[in-house]
Amino acid sequence: MPDTSTSHRPGSALRARARAATTAELAMVPWLQVLGDEDRARVVADLEVADADPGDLVCKIGRRANYWFGVVDGLLKMTNDASVEAAITYSGLPPGAWFGEGTLLKRESYRYNIETLRRSVVAGLPIDTFEWLLARSIPFNRYLMNQLNERVSQFIAARETDRLTDPDSRVARSLAGLFHPVLFPGVGTLLRITQQELAYLVGLSRQRVNEALRALQAAQLIRVEYGGVQVLDLEGLRRYRR
Repeated sequence: MPDTSTSHRPGSALRARARAATTAELAMVPWLQVLGDEDRARVVADLEVADADPGDLVCKIGRRANYWFGVVDGLLKMTNDASVEAAITYSGLPPGAWFGEGTLLKRESYRYNIETLRRSVVAGLPIDTFEWLLARSIPFNRYLMNQLNERVSQFIAARETDRLTDPDSRVARSLAGLFHPVLFPGVGTLLRITQQELAYLVGLSRQRVNEALRALQAAQLIRVEYGGVQVLDLEGLRRYRR
């Protein structure tokens, strides 16, 4: 898991919190089900999870990638280095998201930060185990290729969303992206997210996000619940233009 220097807060060490995953946490790892018994046993032995606090950096720009990371529970965001350029949020990362495979495949350093927005449980698979799976598991390779293909489509859609000038449309498209059934299978139809967290991801004020959510609910595309959003019409969210 990440070392102490990847956190915003001195003394906060995700590495020190690393532990074996529980049975319930393993059930939230979507790609485990494609593995054979022997491969699964090796992965379960090597997989680690850690409890991350809000503001912890799971990945930091410039750090060498040593793990393939996933979100078991909580909410993370992928961003640029706001200290040297305008702040940009590339993506939100809800439960079921696994990320960083491209960086591992190229054995590069991270070109983005991954920060936790709320208390989260983050999983990490060591790079050696990741490459071992690549070398022996056809089902895992197929899963990974599908993951990479869907991610390309996701970032194209995110680029289109950034160009939308209507806030309601931006919120609709951003929400649709967080309900992606392949990249974020742990979400289902109910996303646990606050309006402030959504505002961070979309780049709007909480008040403006609140207005957009009311408009989308009036259009019967979503239902706003306490602490979350229920999607009623995912295709409608993807196509929404005010």
